[in-house]
Amino acid sequence: MRITVIQKNVSDDKGANLKSVAELIERAVEQDRSDFVILPEMIACITGSPVSMRESAEPFPGGELFDFFSGLAKRLKVNLHIGSAMELDGEKVYNTSLVFGREGDLLAKYRKIHRFDAVLADGSELKESAHVEAGKDIVCVDVDGVRVGLAICYDLRFPELFHALCEDGAEVIVVPAAFTFQTGADHWEVLLRARAIEGQCYVAAPCQVGSFDKGKYMTWGHSMIIDPWGQIVAQTPNTEAFATARLDFTYQHAIRKRMPLKSHRLLARRFVAG
Repeated sequence: MRITVIQKNVSDDKGANLKSVAELIERAVEQDRSDFVILPEMIACITGSPVSMRESAEPFPGGELFDFFSGLAKRLKVNLHIGSAMELDGEKVYNTSLVFGREGDLLAKYRKIHRFDAVLADGSELKESAHVEAGKDIVCVDVDGVRVGLAICYDLRFPELFHALCEDGAEVIVVPAAFTFQTGADHWEVLLRARAIEGQCYVAAPCQVGSFDKGKYMTWGHSMIIDPWGQIVAQTPNTEAFATARLDFTYQHAIRKRMPLKSHRLLARRFVAG
């Protein structure tokens, strides 16, 4: 499988964002012959305004964004993970990932479980829980015969989710993100590599890059793909770009055979047993 992470500088202009990211996807599929393309978190709209974020939400399935990416996946004959966007379900809003198959069919939907509530080093507060509901379901999906686990951004800090995805057979875990510049500089790479090493799985992590809200907020970029030994096998430059890697599952199975962490994990089974 050839997997591609897309790095994008999204704004609060939904129409412009969809148009420009489609161009990046088309280039990636044409140049790298991608089987599976993954976009960053909040691909349709990003802003510090909860009102604007809510206004960008739409039902899944249904709505402009859903139809747009479904049609794009079908036209390009590629598996497509939209990263995430705001989903409207009744009066509730979720930060939601969608995965489309090569015929534009919906393969999976994942609602972000862990919401980002933090005070940054400069004193600014980000409180995702004030306007976004928490998801409840742990989601894996089969993509071209490969078991893929789904996570979003802040989920990365909670290894128990990644352990659960690996218990469900995940060979690849995708982590679309909009990591802040401050937290990304210190934690992005080390957390991604740790999750790959712990799960002995590939980790594909597309991140937003650049600034939004007239420079008030900055995202970290450094989108990357990491192998089951924790090595970075593909990485974007720090601009709008994409990076592709061919995943070698024979190599992954050899690592898991030589060091069978899953069968050695004693505490998790002890806690489950009560």
